Amino acid sequence: MTSSPRTGGQILVDQLLAQGVQHIFGVPGESYLALLDALHDHQDKLHFFACRQEGGAAIMAEADGKLTHRPGICMVTRGPGATNASLGVHIAHQDSTPLILFVGQVSRAMMEREAFQEIDFRRMYGPLSKWVAQIDEAARIPEMVSRAFCVATAGRPGPVVLALPEDMLFETASVEDVQSYRTARACPSADAMETLRSMMSEAKRPLLILGGGGWDTTTVNNVQSFAERFGLPVVTSFRRQDYFDNAHPLFSGYLGLGIDQKLADRVQDADLLLVLGARLGEVSTSGYSLLNIPNPNQKLIHVHADPEELGRVYQAQLPINADPSAMAAVLEQVPTLDASRWSKWVQSANDDFRAHNLPTVIPGDLQMGEVMAYLCETLPQDAILTNGAGNYTVWVHRFYRYRQFGTQLAPTAGSMGYGVPAAIAAKLRYPEREVVAFAGDGCFLMNGQEFATAVQYGANIVCLVVNNQMLGTIRMHQERHFPGRVSGTELVNPDFEAYARAFGGYGEVVERTDEFPAAFDRARSSGKPAILELRIDPEALTPGQSLSEIRKSSPVQS
Repeated sequence: MTSSPRTGGQILVDQLLAQGVQHIFGVPGESYLALLDALHDHQDKLHFFACRQEGGAAIMAEADGKLTHRPGICMVTRGPGATNASLGVHIAHQDSTPLILFVGQVSRAMMEREAFQEIDFRRMYGPLSKWVAQIDEAARIPEMVSRAFCVATAGRPGPVVLALPEDMLFETASVEDVQSYRTARACPSADAMETLRSMMSEAKRPLLILGGGGWDTTTVNNVQSFAERFGLPVVTSFRRQDYFDNAHPLFSGYLGLGIDQKLADRVQDADLLLVLGARLGEVSTSGYSLLNIPNPNQKLIHVHADPEELGRVYQAQLPINADPSAMAAVLEQVPTLDASRWSKWVQSANDDFRAHNLPTVIPGDLQMGEVMAYLCETLPQDAILTNGAGNYTVWVHRFYRYRQFGTQLAPTAGSMGYGVPAAIAAKLRYPEREVVAFAGDGCFLMNGQEFATAVQYGANIVCLVVNNQMLGTIRMHQERHFPGRVSGTELVNPDFEAYARAFGGYGEVVERTDEFPAAFDRARSSGKPAILELRIDPEALTPGQSLSEIRKSSPVQS
């Protein structure tokens, strides 16, 4: 017990310190003034980054959780603040990222009256999070915060929401502080590993598919060692490309939007799929078309940290409930098999990936494939790339080679507006590393106001805004299903160069491929957060098909 009483706000701050929290992202609100005041006394250890909108703040916390493998922390106020922050909570849920959202709430005596900005957060956040609770007594703060960290990191990681009644944060109590959390890890059984080796010994066309949350550098290294010993072709799930060195001769591509048809065929032709961590969701299975439901034609070994995920869609011959790190460590102990019978299968898989990785020619003077090739050659291997959602992301995923873990920050939830706030969080966490954010013109303005946050805190990121004056993904679908009938997808944009300068950053426009290297060098050496507006031809809708080609190929007559 402490020698003297503390307010709820002070107790909560002390619990965050005990858990090793360093970064907090949020938008201040009157509902948690006592907590903000308590943070004032610990500014040397707990850095509160004031963001411009709660959606951006929650994304920053989610990105920080991805990078550190510890719960990202976000604080917002009730009502509008909480609803804005739901964007980051949904991303954390679908991306399996540990996150804790603290939400200010109306005072206890006012509840159930629809008081000013009152929301029942249990009902609101229930489907989006692993656990939602309200701390009604200051004395229970250590208990509830400790549980929040454990729940957010246990099994399949994810978001937790804790509501904080305003008067509770002023309430005083004498309580004992918690110790730093510890997370239990599910491990595979000896019988399961014996069956796994037996199934692999019978395979002729195996694929190792990596994905999901809860990975770290040690896990990645162990899995790469396992793949090398067995000579396994490696595929990553949607937006998990940094789980395996993309320049490795075993790397065979990624599942997701813009998938190489040869890779899709290879997944269907495989006789054994060893899936480690991935849920095998809609995007990674091309709309659940690559595997038959519920019984895949391929033999399936499915490893996942959440037992309820196993058998959810696909029945595996061998389901294994195990944490990725625990499974990777055990895989290191599996006796090596003769992999010569699938050596040609592996070589052709890597050949197909390398061919798909070559830049394509698109309409216009600015070639995005060549831009990505330049970045591959220029950026250090530990550079962090972020992006949101839109057709521009296909160039990033297809033509950039991720060389090490922790270099790709992109939402598997497919949320627009992710790239800029995620990049800011990454730069604040690792100021010595280069961070490049990609955004479409529509995607950027979802959270472009956070560029002010980058300027305020000296997070010198480089934002590449790919401007084709439209919502490209939706326009693509319109042309496929309703060719020539454009509705709601045309955009009138600001001058992004002037936008950057107005905030105090660096801005420049790039219209030709040969202009990009020098412009990028000026942006990265400007000493400021920077925006490069990349103006591409509206016809350049995808790396493989122009807008007109998509329209002409539509089975629907205009």
